[in-house]
This record gives sequence, C-alpha cells and structure tokens, in this order.
Amino acid sequence: MKMIRSNIKISTNFILISLVFGVIVFSSCSTGYFTQPKAEQKEVKEKPKTAPQPVVVDGIRTSYADLVEKTSPAVVQISVVKNEKSKKKNSNLEDFFKNSPFQMPRQQRQRPVQGFGSGVIVNKDGTILTNHHVIEDSEKITVKMNDNNTFEAKVVGSDPPSDLAVIKIEGEDLPFLELGDSDEVRIGDIVLAIGNPLGIGQSVTSGIISAKGRRTGMSDGSFEDFLQTDAPINRGNSGGALINLKGELIGINSQILSTSGGSIGIGFSIPSNMAKSVMEQLIENGKVRRGMLGVTIQDITSDVAKSLDLEDTKGVLVNNVMKGGAADKAGIKRGDILTAINGEEVPDGNSLRNKVASTKPGTEIKLTYLRDGKKDEINIKLGEFNRTGDAPASTEEKNDEKESSESGKLGLSLQKLTPEIAKQLNIPSEVKGLVVTAVAPDGAAAEKGIMRGDVILEINRQMVESLNDVESAIEKSGDKPILLLISRRGQTSFIPVQPK
Repeated sequence: MKMIRSNIKISTNFILISLVFGVIVFSSCSTGYFTQPKAEQKEVKEKPKTAPQPVVVDGIRTSYADLVEKTSPAVVQISVVKNEKSKKKNSNLEDFFKNSPFQMPRQQRQRPVQGFGSGVIVNKDGTILTNHHVIEDSEKITVKMNDNNTFEAKVVGSDPPSDLAVIKIEGEDLPFLELGDSDEVRIGDIVLAIGNPLGIGQSVTSGIISAKGRRTGMSDGSFEDFLQTDAPINRGNSGGALINLKGELIGINSQILSTSGGSIGIGFSIPSNMAKSVMEQLIENGKVRRGMLGVTIQDITSDVAKSLDLEDTKGVLVNNVMKGGAADKAGIKRGDILTAINGEEVPDGNSLRNKVASTKPGTEIKLTYLRDGKKDEINIKLGEFNRTGDAPASTEEKNDEKESSESGKLGLSLQKLTPEIAKQLNIPSEVKGLVVTAVAPDGAAAEKGIMRGDVILEINRQMVESLNDVESAIEKSGDKPILLLISRRGQTSFIPVQPK
C-alpha cells in the first residue's frame, strides 16, 4: 500500500514536470514561429522593392502605366455653377437629347445649376482647353487638379460653332500636354481617353481611332471634323483629352452616340489642329473669325456623276450661290464642281467647309472648278461667316399652258408654284419652279426621298418654270438619271432620279 502511494506520488510529480516542460517547449515554438531575430527584421526592411513590369514584352505593349503617369496630371476636373438661364436651357436640351442618339457627354448634375466636365492644360501658365458646353453660362468655374489642388478659373473665350472654350487658372510650371498633329492620325491608331466621367474622379480608357472627318450635326454650326473613337467616353468626359502613344494631345472629347446616355463605343473628339486654331484666335481676339465662300454644296454620288457625265465622284457640287457673296462676285455658278483649294484636292463637302472656315476672312484663295466638263481656276477673296443664309436665286416668271401634270417616269404629280402656294409653303415669292403635290409610293422619285411640298427648280441643269419644261427635259434625258434641283424648307440640293 505504501509502495502504491509512493508510486502514485512519483507519477504525479512526473506529470507535473512534463506539463511544465511541455508548456515551455510550446511557448518556445510559438515564439520562434511568429517572431524573427532583430537582425532578420532589419534585413527585411532593407530589401529592395520589386521592379515594375516591362511595358513591352516580345514587341507587345502590356501596359500604358508609364504613359498615363506622364500625361494624366495635365487633365483636370471642371466644376461649374451655372445661372438660372442656363438651368432652363439645359432642361430643354435634356428633353431634346432624350429623342436623339447623339449626346453631349455632360455630367448628371447633383443640383440643377451645377455641372461637371473635364479640361486639358495646354500651357504651363495655366491655359486650359475644354468644351463650350461645359462652361456655357457659368457664374463660377472651379478647376481641380490630379493632386486635389483647386483653382478658380476665368473664361478667356468660347466658340459655340466648334464647341471649344479656353479658360485659365493662375499657376506656374503646371503640368501640360503638347498638341500633336491630328492630320497625321490614322484609322486604327491606339488612343487613350482621360477625363472625369460622372464626376467620380479621373479615369483612363483605351481604344482606337475608328474614323475621321465625322459630322454629327449637334454642335452650334457646321464646323465639325470629329475623330471617332471606341475608347469609352461618358458624361463628364467632355473637354477631356484624347492622346496618342507619344503622349500628345490629338483631340478634345466632345460627344457620344448613345441610345441610353452611356458609352456604347462611339465617341467623338475635336481634332487638335482645329482646337489649336480656335484656341489661338480666342486668346488673341476673344472670338473666332471664319472665312466664307458663299455657296451651299453637296457631295457627288455615283448617280449624280452619271447625270453630269463625270468620270468620277471627286469634288463637291454647288447647289446654290448666295447673292452678293464671295463666290457670286467671283463668278461661281450653281452646278459648278469645286475640286481644289490652293492646289489641294477637296475630297468632300465637309473638308471644303472646314478649309474655308479655317482661313481668315479677306484672304484670297485659288479655287479649281469644273464647268460643263472644262477645268478652270479662279481667285476668290473670302467673306466672313455670320451664320446667315440667303434664299435660292430667283428667276423670271414665264407663262404656263398647264396647271398640273403627272409624270409616270418619275412618279410625281407637279403643279406650277404660284405666289399663293409659295406663301402656304413658306417659300419666298420670287422663287420659281414646280411644286410636288403627290409622290407615287413605288415610283422612282419616292426611292430618292422626294416629298410632297418639295419644289423642283431645275432639271438637268436647266431651269424649269412650266410643266412643258419638265416634260421636255425628261424626254431629252433618255435612259440617264435625271438630275433634279430640289428646294426644301429653303435648302437646295441636287437629287439624281433614274426614270422607270
């Protein structure tokens, strides 16, 4: 019995010793597992950071981080407080845009009179390019830099026709972007769009140049020459930067085509060359002066070319000459085909319009044109664009033997344009021609979009003032497309119609 008790006591002491020893061992292991010697800690602190990944691997760019780091500080956020007049105007614009696929990428305002947009510093002195619609009717403009510094900005000048504006902040040695040559941009070039979408802060998207020379008709004027890109652009990106892989500013983001108000990959940017020209004039004069030729024009389609016996579709067709304008004084006539300015070919109407507009009023240009198949040149001193237009040139009235007629070849019912009908159609009384009273749904004219109320002024370059004139001109055309000069709501255009 004593022996058993003794054994129990010894065993108990052994267990206690073992437990103590086990705790010590476990504690030592715990300490060793979670801590390191001081020497090792010091070594970890001094370990160099991992080098950044290369941006080009096997000839393929894997990152734009270096480019963004270089350019993004020059792109700013613009906050605008607008007056009550603007509040009402913007409300009307928003109602209009609901039914239009084209959108001005404006910020959805938190308050009725507050808006957001973007801008690009283009000079170290604080000169900033942005959109006219971003700062329009502003009472206060605040610029927020990428480093969160803010400045109050003043408007240097604004130009609604191009939707461009120049504002300025006071600063020294500010980050800025160099303007690139947008004429050198090619379809397929990679671009980055930098801006402040929806007021959430600066964002960067990438894409390519999808097209050049685009028009949307949404700016206040006809001077559009957009670069189209699929780099996502949203509301608030207006006035932001479109840059190439050299880090050059090649465009100012301005509009989007959208059915929902958000990006669907069709954005439009004002090319840097146009922006530079507008900016320089705004800084120098506070406004932009544009040359004016004094004609309305249209592109030449293959059908128009056939009607005029042209070999190709190069150049633009003059469909109206404004009385007393620069072209009229120089002798340009309706039906002339303009092919070049100062020896540089004119590929389409938008190109001609922008070339003339970018030339100062009073400048003499050399215009190359075709008339009746013969090439000629003429010097024209440009007038000044003033956003006004003239009615089509008038002709003398002649007697007509018939009052109405139906042309089976064209699918049109025509009637002489009397002063009473002209008044109903809101057409100047001096305009002569024949009004379309009905259009056969399956006729040749309907296929070309001719509508009831259109007025036919010419057929195959000959004025028509009677139904006899129309019938005679149609018979002479034979199987060739008939070239009609149509007046619709004060606008004239040539429309080729292939008789059935």
